[in-house]
Order: sequence, then structure tokens, then C-alpha cells
Amino acid sequence: MANRHGVGAALLGAALLTATAACAPGEEGGGRTPPPLSAASDAATAGGAGATPAGGETSVAPAAPRTLVTGLSVPWAIAFLPGGDALVTERESARLLRVTPGGQVHEAGVIEGVAASGEGGLLGVAVSPRYADDHYVFVYFTAQDDNRIVRYRYDGGLSDRKVIVSGIPKGAIHNGGRLAFGPDGYLYASTGETGERGMAQDRNSLGGKILRMTADGRPAPGNPFGTLVWTYGHRNVQGMAWDDRGHMYATEFGQNTYDEINLIEKGHNYGWPEVEGVGHRSGYTDPLLTWSTDEASPSGLAYASGALWAAALRGERLWRVPVDASGRAGRPAALYTGEYGRLRPVATASDGTLWVGTSNRDGRGSPRDGDDRILVVRPS
Repeated sequence: MANRHGVGAALLGAALLTATAACAPGEEGGGRTPPPLSAASDAATAGGAGATPAGGETSVAPAAPRTLVTGLSVPWAIAFLPGGDALVTERESARLLRVTPGGQVHEAGVIEGVAASGEGGLLGVAVSPRYADDHYVFVYFTAQDDNRIVRYRYDGGLSDRKVIVSGIPKGAIHNGGRLAFGPDGYLYASTGETGERGMAQDRNSLGGKILRMTADGRPAPGNPFGTLVWTYGHRNVQGMAWDDRGHMYATEFGQNTYDEINLIEKGHNYGWPEVEGVGHRSGYTDPLLTWSTDEASPSGLAYASGALWAAALRGERLWRVPVDASGRAGRPAALYTGEYGRLRPVATASDGTLWVGTSNRDGRGSPRDGDDRILVVRPS
């Protein structure tokens, strides 16, 4: 199954050989053990011919983003309601906020049962594609004993709370947490392996997976194993997006050497912990694109204007990655490097702009005046 599309992975040039510095525990701020010299040497030759390079990115001069909202605390996810307002989660406060395109902020509610610690807390949010009829919104959060997905009815306030999936493994790190509806109308959720590597390859575990489900939390029709599991072999996915041809993509934190963007396909095994980056090994699907961990730590992912847009935490930049009709990735471009600090959520609004959130108050960044904020980017 590896390299089915002939895309391979994006190999890095000399920049890839720099060792990654250890920071706070967990991959979101670095915190990875620097690789031994032999691992760095192997990385230089891992990809082979035809790989899309991520180092030496193209130069772009985008327009400066517009600051929409300031004074937030670790905004983790953004999902749009019909009419243009967005729901925004705050990881540590457990607040669900409603933000208007004009920059007004209202508290939609505080999510019951959130136990925020480490990389856990109130994480993903998704709005039903049938919201006009059912008024459903969904949140993913870390509770006392697990990660779970809860459905609410939202009519200016939250009601009719229902836990639709529980028992997702939780940990101080690697909780996954992204929620998004696909073009097929089903709800997808990303989970992490909580630092327990083996669960990523265990198809009976919900950790280290991408899940696909109905609005009631049941396995969606067509799931490959008859369970919630759509794909497996993931370390920690925090970004999911679809292009206008229906290809699904996900960002993934690597350990020491490679962060990834993967083309997600039904039932595929993405290799962790057997493979980090490109493995060229039968049975494992190689990434479309890799970065060194100091360039990325990619979290949120969106699609707009023919490209994927990946928000980087440790890398403190917004990556633009063009993709073609077959799902192949072109040469990435780094935007706003270091200008706004750590970037986490990114979502495409109905007017085609991108809403991007900073994450400088998460204990791993250096808060600036007005942080955390939501920026509005006009893609080009």
C-alpha cells in the first residue's frame, strides 16, 4: 500500500539535519528527544526520487493578516455555523465561544466534565452539516478517565447533552482531538496514542486512529473493520481537511525527525510506531510530505484556493501546500514565520478566508500583548 499515488514524502535538505531541541514534555512544543547522529544521516537519504521537497520552500509575500479577536486563552478549534459566525473552543477554560465575523465574542457555554491538564482539555468542535434541521454541535474533550465526544443541541445555548463516544484513551500527551464532518456527511475524529505506542497498531483500540461515525456515534456505513476505526497507525493527528475533489488529508506529529501530512484512505495503516516518515515498507502508507520537527509541529489543517494550510506550533508559521487534482503535494511555502508565535487552529470561512488561532498562552509559548488571538488570512 505504500506510495500508492507515487507521491512519496517530501524530503528535507540540510535543514533537516539539525537536531531538534528538547523543550517542555510533549510534541506540541518540541519536547522530543534529539535523534542520534545516525538517524539524522539516514534521514538525508530516506525518500528517493520523485519526492516533494519541503526544505527550501518557495518564497511568498502574503498580505498581512487582520486581527479579528484578542484576549483568548488557548483557542484549540474553530467551526463555522450557517451565517458566518464560528464556534471556538478554549482548551483550558472549557469555554465554547461564539465569534462573529465582526469580532464580537459571546460565551455559548462551558462544557461540563472537562478535565484539562497537559495537552488535554476542551479540544475539537464540529457543526452538523444538517444544522438548519437538527441544530447539533459536537465537541471532543478530555474527561476524568477518558477522551470523549459529546453532542449538544445549540440554539443560542447548549442543551440535550449526549455522550456519543467514550473510552478514547487519554494521557498527558497525544490526545488527538480534531473533529470534522467529511463531504460524505459523516463525523471524523482524530485520536492520539497517549504515548503508548502499541495502541496505534491495535485495531481494537480507539487510540492512534482516525474514527468515522454517524451523528449518534455509531460506526459509519462502509467503515473498513466494522468498527469506528477508519485508519490506524497514527501517533497524534490534530488536523483534518478535504479538498474540493474529496481527498482527505491529515497532519501528524512525528517524534524526533519527521512531522507529516498524510493522504488519508480507507483502512490504511500509516505506520506508527514501526515507521516515522518514509519507510517504503509493504503494508504501511507513506506520507505525502514531511518536515523537520522544528519547522512544523503541525496542528490545524484547512483547504482553500487549491492548497492545504497547516498551522505550526513549534514552527510558528502557517504552511501553504499546493495540491493537485490527484492529491499530490507541491512545494510548500512558509508564511508569517515567527510573526505571531505558535499557531494551532485554522479553518476556512464561507467567504474563502482563513481563520487562524494563536496558542501562545498554552505554557509553551511566549505570550504577546493581546494573545491569544484569531487572525483572518486571505489566501492567494
